[in-house]
Amino acid sequence: MSLTIDSTRFGRLEVAPESAIEFPYGLIGFDSRRFVLIAREEDPTFLWLHSLDDPSLALPVTDPRRFFAGFEVTLDEDEREQLGLAHANETAVYVTVRASDQLEDFTANLRAPIVIADGRGHQVINQAPGAALQAPLFGELAAQAEDATTRAA
Repeated sequence: MSLTIDSTRFGRLEVAPESAIEFPYGLIGFDSRRFVLIAREEDPTFLWLHSLDDPSLALPVTDPRRFFAGFEVTLDEDEREQLGLAHANETAVYVTVRASDQLEDFTANLRAPIVIADGRGHQVINQAPGAALQAPLFGELAAQAEDATTRAA
């Protein structure tokens, strides 16, 4: 039997019960504790972390390694143990995205990534150096394009 979300953003959605992600400690600033990842296309760059409890709550997320080559999640030992995460690298990792009218204004929250393992999700405080709260999402891609243009000229 599937779960039904009457999403204010996407209309009626049917999702598999096993795709539900339980956030035992919630997400910063939100009351919902059960979410599902929704892809609007095949092999998406961006997904939606949609609440199963609140039909109007859907957060855009992405895998940060698609945009930030050196991205890593560093957790202190106590936090890793408390959350039951043996190794943060063995989990799926997403960051929330703040969209804008201009691509250059899109940002990603590298400071508070979301790690998901075994149907449980946790928003953690990333201890890695340079984990910015509002990292320009297309900054590295723009720099690479500029370098390629400069070399070609």
